[in-house]
Amino acid sequence: MIAGITGGMGCGKSTVAHLCERRGFRRLDSDVLVRERVLTSPGVVAALRARHGADVVGADGTVHRAALAGRVFADAAELQWLEELTHPLVFALWREAFASAPGASWVVEVPLLFEKALENWFDFTVCVACAPERQLARLEQRGLPRELAVQRISKQLPLARKIELADLVLWNDGSPAFLEAEVDRLVNALAVSC
Repeated sequence: MIAGITGGMGCGKSTVAHLCERRGFRRLDSDVLVRERVLTSPGVVAALRARHGADVVGADGTVHRAALAGRVFADAAELQWLEELTHPLVFALWREAFASAPGASWVVEVPLLFEKALENWFDFTVCVACAPERQLARLEQRGLPRELAVQRISKQLPLARKIELADLVLWNDGSPAFLEAEVDRLVNALAVSC
């Protein structure tokens, strides 16, 4: 069983994935894979340096993610170029992980699951949702200015559409205990569908 977890930024995908992990699932966080494996890959670093220079890649080969994000979220063509560079590497890492434990149950955090038509990778899709004001407040608490949060959210499929497309929706507007109960409902639904 491989479940894809998506939702809007700040809605709680990572929290849900961690709760699933505590219930026995293996977890992959696509953003962490990009940050720790893809953006440190020599080929990706070289491509970013060639395209963006020292503003994005330091002399030591470290990718300045904030500078990169500033460029790609302000320019759709740059975002597409970056996705074409990085997504095949992310998919290869997914395949590698799944092959390492073929009988395991997995949850995979995928912010752009529906935007990139990745449903076929998963046996089940889950959308984590919350009210827009709560979403923006959480992003601001993480240190993302509201203007940048709104800009990044606008690059994603509207949350209402993700809700329509998902097999199951988990609401993260309540207490931590409410979210725990929602995750228990998810785990039970996944167990029935296996």
